[in-house]
Amino acid sequence: MEYIVSARKYRPMTFDSVVGQSSLTTTLKNAVKSGKLAHAYLFCGPRGVGKTTCARIFAKAINCQNPTQDGEACNSCESCKSFNEQRSLNIFELDAASNNSVENIKTLMEQTRIPPQVGRYKVFIIDEVHMLSTAAFNAFLKTLEEPPAHVIFILATTEKHKILPTILSRCQIYDFERMTVANTVTHLKKVAEKEGITYEEQALELIAEKADGGMRDALSIFDQAASFCQGSITYQKIIEDLNVLDVENYFKIIDYALANEVSDIMLLLNSILAKGFDGANLINGLSMHVRNLLMSKDAVTLPLLECSEQQAQHYHAQAQKCPTKFLYQALKLMNQCDVNYKQSGNKRLLVELTLIQIAQITQAEDKDVPVAGRSPKRLKSLFHKIIKSQPQQAEQVAEVETMPSPQPVVTENPLVTENPSQQKVQTLTGNSTNIKSEPNSSADPKYKLGNIGFTFNDIRKGPEKPTYQKEPEVKDQKATNKFSQEELELQWMSMCNRMPQQMVGMASRLKNAIPKITEYPAIEVVFDNNILLNQVEKIKGRIRVTLANALHNAALTLDFRLAQGEEIKKILSKREVFEEIRTQNPAIERLRSLLDLELA
Repeated sequence: MEYIVSARKYRPMTFDSVVGQSSLTTTLKNAVKSGKLAHAYLFCGPRGVGKTTCARIFAKAINCQNPTQDGEACNSCESCKSFNEQRSLNIFELDAASNNSVENIKTLMEQTRIPPQVGRYKVFIIDEVHMLSTAAFNAFLKTLEEPPAHVIFILATTEKHKILPTILSRCQIYDFERMTVANTVTHLKKVAEKEGITYEEQALELIAEKADGGMRDALSIFDQAASFCQGSITYQKIIEDLNVLDVENYFKIIDYALANEVSDIMLLLNSILAKGFDGANLINGLSMHVRNLLMSKDAVTLPLLECSEQQAQHYHAQAQKCPTKFLYQALKLMNQCDVNYKQSGNKRLLVELTLIQIAQITQAEDKDVPVAGRSPKRLKSLFHKIIKSQPQQAEQVAEVETMPSPQPVVTENPLVTENPSQQKVQTLTGNSTNIKSEPNSSADPKYKLGNIGFTFNDIRKGPEKPTYQKEPEVKDQKATNKFSQEELELQWMSMCNRMPQQMVGMASRLKNAIPKITEYPAIEVVFDNNILLNQVEKIKGRIRVTLANALHNAALTLDFRLAQGEEIKKILSKREVFEEIRTQNPAIERLRSLLDLELA
């Protein structure tokens, strides 16, 4: 017996059997009952939610000779039988992904002229209609707007934004929704019962989450799981078969982070990576877990979680233990990790550091006194213990001024940090002729001069003096060469292209500002925002000297000002620039049309 996959075997044949699209199917049934049918429909939505299926059911119901009172096809008339046996001459399906040329559309238009032999309408179902070329869309427009009375078009697409507005305006648009986890699980239960397969509800929920709103994907995963589990689908087998990270790992990481157990998180991370899971998947999954915890803080938002009732209660219980600030900070850290992951040279280290930072969010600052009856477990504390456990040579230390200092060498030498609120006056103690103390002496490493970024040489030299950069001068003070507007713009662009790498952002913005000769040799540059104007004012002298040298005119003057309201022009996109050129030059439009070109 031929095996048929569940997505085809259990494909809905009536409106009532369609899952998760009740509002759309009700509208279509009412249209069939009332006989008020539009000439063109557009079904759009994500993959695997029933667009093509509803198009076929609708096409069969339109041509049914004895529709039911609910608007369903009777499945007993000649039209319904021919459709079910795939020999109908009134319903045509076209895959626009492989038939997207003008010739294919012209062939289709010729078929619309022939009236139906059986039934009232000829129905044309065009799947993946967004794949049609622009020329094919234009050839389709006239017929779509005024088709013959016996023709109905049903278009289906997953990318509505790629369809021309002129097409959209001629269709009734139906937006299909993603399948919810609850609807998917309910349908999978029915399929499992018909197939005689036992299951765990948690396993079906995992399949529904993995399908990400697509019923066809859910049924494909279900078939794979049924084959692997040999008739008994369990949660553990699904995790093994789909190579999915168990959600319990996320619960453990959050529990460890709240308890500041860095070492336990590192061991759990190592076991996860050893199973072949990618660090990026772990961070993304943990981010989704923390998002669910935020939604679970309030019982009112629990329905926003796409999971079972039991799992929702688990989220709610852990959310009550998590401070809201902790969840926000954890999301921020994981977002930064996700952004930097692809560019990171050591991806595992990046993930480890992120998890360590998450585990430190609720950690109190290190103190000598244990916090809440326990010793601090921050990574910094571990480093302190390692340093103290190793024999060290005592170094000259900087002590706080309040400590006893019987023979100070330097009595007043402030070490100023960048943050004024953290400034401390510190003194050097000890004998200036004996830099090193006895080998057995020990000191707290956090008071070492090296740890605060200073050495004795830095103290002797004193603060660094700011370097002075001399302003450039015009090479030939007597040069008075004439220059035109074109030469000015050329040298301006050349100057922008030669600007150093650290000024590449400013250079790109300067290219949009066009200098103009007002009263020769006076030059004016207008900027459209005050921030750029303030930045450019700082290098105005250098820009004037550069232009004067390039144009060989020492009398050249330069003036910057802010644009007035009527002077600010919209910056055109590439498509808008192309449309403007095409409008002004018909030859370019003819060339584009002949070669069937499109702007990428």
